[in-house]
Amino acid sequence: MQCGCAVLLTLALLLGCGSGTSAPVVTPTKIDPATVGMIRGKVLFKGVPPTNPRLPIGGNPECAALHPGSVTDPVVLVKDGRLQNVFVFVKTGLESYVFDWPRVPVTMSNEKCLYTPRVIGVQVHQPVRFENQDAVDHNVLIHAVQGLSNRTLHGLGSSDTVKFLQPEVMIPVTCSLHPWMVGYIGVVRHPFFQVTGPDGSFEFKGLPPGEYEIEAWHETQGRQTRKAKLDPKGSLEIEFDFPDK
Repeated sequence: MQCGCAVLLTLALLLGCGSGTSAPVVTPTKIDPATVGMIRGKVLFKGVPPTNPRLPIGGNPECAALHPGSVTDPVVLVKDGRLQNVFVFVKTGLESYVFDWPRVPVTMSNEKCLYTPRVIGVQVHQPVRFENQDAVDHNVLIHAVQGLSNRTLHGLGSSDTVKFLQPEVMIPVTCSLHPWMVGYIGVVRHPFFQVTGPDGSFEFKGLPPGEYEIEAWHETQGRQTRKAKLDPKGSLEIEFDFPDK
């Protein structure tokens, strides 16, 4: 299949590979620390969680050997009514601010023929490192809206690094060699995002006062938004309830 120049240019704008990718010089917006506040909360799951499907690894000996017995796909993880792997972020309200980004990469591993963590978040220009923890090859397919990126990790210890140059929530990641593998990456321009753990909680410290829209995303339960007005030195608590009422 031939790729036109427009497609290659789109991928170049979207993804940067390795440390050689130049990043723009930015001047972060100064935020008065005496005025900042906090928004925190939790993501709840109401009712009985759906049964997670079994992974179809029986026909793949190299992966089946890593999972004695049957193994389920951890799609919906609920503990004590709290929902895990929810990407929560400030969706609107920070458009006039400029933020720097961390230079330390966030890692998504290929481990026992699964993506671990399943959901991660990064800022625009922050490195994402894909690592192979298995003694088998994996193929990392990044399904970004602006183009598909295809990378192969040959065996244990291999890795590759990308940088996303545009925000996108969310970007699916799959493996063409093991089609049940799936992960998700949330890319935003600011540091106010979090992926919920087993307790379903999130917390955004250091937010300047303002009116915000907070969004919570889950791969099967969809998206929910909450509006929040944060006063100087204010503190707010919000909840998300899945499934959507």
